[in-house]
Amino acid sequence: MFQTILFYVFSSILLVAALGVIFSKNPVHSIMFLVGAFFQSAVLWLLIEAEFLAIVLVLVYVGAVMVLFLFVVMMLDINVEEAKSSIAKYTPFGLLIAGLMIVELMQVIKLRSANQTLQGFSINPPDYSNTESLGSVLYTEHVYAFEIASVILLLAIVAAITLTMRKRPGLKVQDIAKQVAVDPKDRLKIIKMKSETES
Repeated sequence: MFQTILFYVFSSILLVAALGVIFSKNPVHSIMFLVGAFFQSAVLWLLIEAEFLAIVLVLVYVGAVMVLFLFVVMMLDINVEEAKSSIAKYTPFGLLIAGLMIVELMQVIKLRSANQTLQGFSINPPDYSNTESLGSVLYTEHVYAFEIASVILLLAIVAAITLTMRKRPGLKVQDIAKQVAVDPKDRLKIIKMKSETES
């Protein structure tokens, strides 16, 4: 019962954070809501004892992807002085989010430590490996979907590189064919200098 209540509470917070990402007009607010959504998803993974997926979600998305999003936001036209003056205004909101995350983690830890007394709660053996179970399912039952996702990500990388290499006026581009077809006589001129004894 307690696990079900936590699931619905965390899922509701996840939906609210996702809506905040969409409807927030400030890009910084959208990023903060997205961090909250990722964290709620990680907590839900912890509830079903998928620790590996939870830590990967936090490390990869919150720790790496969100840094890239912040770089994009920093490249936008944002008034720095206004942002500095608004730090005190947004501090209570940040503390609220941090406190919410701490309370959720404490509830999950409390649930995991008291799972011996909960009825109907599936308890895994001590030698259970979530990573091994994930790998065995991913590379057997879902191997084709995994390979298709890898190809799609590879195509996305190639497309991103292609978009950055488009022709622009004034852009210096290396032309290998012209470099190979150059005649050395056109590029090198030998000049014979007379020494002082010859003059």
